[in-house]
Amino acid sequence: MGQDALSEVLRAVRLTGAVFFRVEAREPWAAEAPPAAACAPHVMPGAQHVIEYHLIHRGACWGGLVGAAPVRLEAGDIIAFPQGDAHVLSSAPGLRQVPDLALYREAAAAAPLSLRLGAAGEPTACVICGFLGCDARPFNPLLEALPRMLHHRAGRDGPSWMGQLASATMAEAARRRIGGEAILARLSELLFAELVRRHVEDLPAEGRNWFAALRDPHVGRALNLLHGRAAEPWTLDALARDVGLSRSTLAERFARLVGCPPMGYLGRWRLQLGAGLLAGGGLPVAQVALRVGYESEEAFSRAFRRMTGVPPAAWRRASREGRSGPLPEARQGP
Repeated sequence: MGQDALSEVLRAVRLTGAVFFRVEAREPWAAEAPPAAACAPHVMPGAQHVIEYHLIHRGACWGGLVGAAPVRLEAGDIIAFPQGDAHVLSSAPGLRQVPDLALYREAAAAAPLSLRLGAAGEPTACVICGFLGCDARPFNPLLEALPRMLHHRAGRDGPSWMGQLASATMAEAARRRIGGEAILARLSELLFAELVRRHVEDLPAEGRNWFAALRDPHVGRALNLLHGRAAEPWTLDALARDVGLSRSTLAERFARLVGCPPMGYLGRWRLQLGAGLLAGGGLPVAQVALRVGYESEEAFSRAFRRMTGVPPAAWRRASREGRSGPLPEARQGP
């Protein structure tokens, strides 16, 4: 089986899931979430970026970005906000509610937290709300390509893996069992991965972003090779030969779809891999450099500082102290 760039990215950006709210509501009701950056320190401290998602367990409601037209959500639907935007769920379009950050602090201490909203009586809707943390820096091509909102409609294509995952998540969240928190975290990650895969499959053929590049037979193969064998001493000539295109054709097609040249992309991806190794283990910087394809510690350190704004040792120290969020934003070049 060949290398899979999407799987490599999902691994390298350290996707971590959790479920924190189980909301039961009776009309009229509204629940408004602030930008994810505001609640991230409470629900997923140390995460560079937080994605919020909602799974409709029972009933129906409306959901969408603050200031945008909402979409109708039915039982089994999933809606996610990859860029961390403020958003609203409600029993009817146009209803709003001031976000309450105290709820996020409480949820982090007693996950999953059960909430009741709206009027008294039998709930007309039940929603499971969760979070996914991931690395956004130095380079996360997945985040760069995802829209502000993803919506999967239940039963759109009959019984599916997505439906089975959603059912398992809803069943696990409905009762407290030993190991439930860990199981829900893994289910959340699988749900998001499948949601992204569905999004890629549904994109129009003429798109121009990282997902469109994955679907291109030649550029997709180039991405899979670069992700699967990032430490190899790639040249544009070698990559073009392996994907069956001329050097100039590959360079033009890759840049048009991905937004940067192949070797520039490889440089950014190597630094993302290096950042993960620095954060996740005790390897000396020199060994990290060699593992991601740099010939020397000095060359790696220069590139890393140029892209992230901090030297490798400072990145490692901040990651160990749970301070990955406030680090300087990554720059565009490797």
